[in-house]
Amino acid sequence: MIDQALVAEAEALLEAFRRARLRLATAESCTGGLIAAVLTAIPGSSEVVERGFVTYSNEAKSDLLGVEPGLIARVGAVSADVAEAMVRGALARSRAELALAVTGIAGPGGGTEAKPVGLVFLAGLRAGGEPRVERHLFSGDRTAVRLASVRAAFSLARGLI
Repeated sequence: MIDQALVAEAEALLEAFRRARLRLATAESCTGGLIAAVLTAIPGSSEVVERGFVTYSNEAKSDLLGVEPGLIARVGAVSADVAEAMVRGALARSRAELALAVTGIAGPGGGTEAKPVGLVFLAGLRAGGEPRVERHLFSGDRTAVRLASVRAAFSLARGLI
């Protein structure tokens, strides 16, 4: 599932974090921990990856990250607002200096006209900074959407280092 190009991206990202002396926390929904899994497949990643939250259910988003249930009820779990709340929660509940969050619809089911399969929101936040939130619409099957989400998360992280 993890190709060599993605592993090479992860290695370069880990090295950039090391040079910047930053640690990372992840908060993942539709990727189910895949961002953290790709990073931790590389020896020495424990110097960078401080912790990961897999918050697949709405309850987990609230319990582990402090996302307000009312926010999820108002805008839905797959939204820019929830991605931002997730990344704020991950940073606040970790010892990391930078956090990433992802929420989306990987498919094949679960999509609607307003929120189709492949819709993914990513958020990144560096301590002391403002969150960056990105909206993506990825194509392909479930695996393709999840892997594209990982690549986009790595890109977002590079921009925050």
